[in-house]
Amino acid sequence: MNPPALARTVPRLASRLLGVTAALLLALFAGSAFAQECARGALDARYCDVDGDMLADPPADGRYSDPSTLVFTYAPTEDPAVYQDAFGEFIDHLSELTGRPVVYFPVRSYAAQIEAMRAGRLHVAGFAAGSVEEGVNAAGFIPVAVMAADDGTYGYEMEIIVRAGSDIRSLDDLRGRQLAFVSPTSNSGFKAPSALLYAELGMKPDVDYQTAFSGGHDNSILGVVNGDYEAAAIASSVLDRMIARDVLAEEDLEIVYTSQTFPATAYGYVYDLTPELAAAVREAFLTFDWTGTALKAEFADSDRFQAIDYATDWDVLRKIAAASAELE
Repeated sequence: MNPPALARTVPRLASRLLGVTAALLLALFAGSAFAQECARGALDARYCDVDGDMLADPPADGRYSDPSTLVFTYAPTEDPAVYQDAFGEFIDHLSELTGRPVVYFPVRSYAAQIEAMRAGRLHVAGFAAGSVEEGVNAAGFIPVAVMAADDGTYGYEMEIIVRAGSDIRSLDDLRGRQLAFVSPTSNSGFKAPSALLYAELGMKPDVDYQTAFSGGHDNSILGVVNGDYEAAAIASSVLDRMIARDVLAEEDLEIVYTSQTFPATAYGYVYDLTPELAAAVREAFLTFDWTGTALKAEFADSDRFQAIDYATDWDVLRKIAAASAELE
């Protein structure tokens, strides 16, 4: 290139580079401004809640997740293997309505379930009641339904159980004793009982009573039966199912406290599924026929999936979580 041509080209290139740089800076500034102005409440910084329903909005940039295979799991309240077959017919129904293969992914902890959805490896799930709030805020979980009876009733109670014949007869008797919890994210397995003991008796975990974490409601229940734990806080629904399966007898335990009824496991999907997939998943839950299914056999007290509203139906659990957090 001759010197005159080069002299003309260099300014043009510099001008273009400046233009590109300015555009990039403008885009970064706009993105930063959007992130600052985006309404999100308690949601993680990656999500927005412009409509104010306390749930992550679909991606504003249109970058939806469109997986060729959907991954589904149920909350790890017990051994995950127990539920893989129970959800078999529902998984087939979900596959039919979405037009995608669906695989069951057993998770061993609440934290692993939340992280899997946050990382995009889990698309449809049932989150245990106490982990729903964290699933919503940290992983973009969109609750759709809960299991309910035909009359519309649903939920479970937190129970504090002891081995039959124990000298622990009341909440106050737990002072200085051992109480097994499930997980810090579990409502009935930690948040509700720890908040209750503090609110009613001023008792703090690992100060006024000893704690242990079993990792599962079934572990806590069997731990009490076998004498590993003096007492345990568990979900009544899990205990009822274990008794129905003859894992233990009702007379093996005594219940020293029963709470109010709480919402149960919430079922739904990750926020960034394509609108078509999200609608199909919602439809799958709300149209599944339980008659004669393995799901009905396992969850005998339920007859259908019932639509829920996270903002209102989970209000009491969010308050319990906040009260429990004050103990930390």
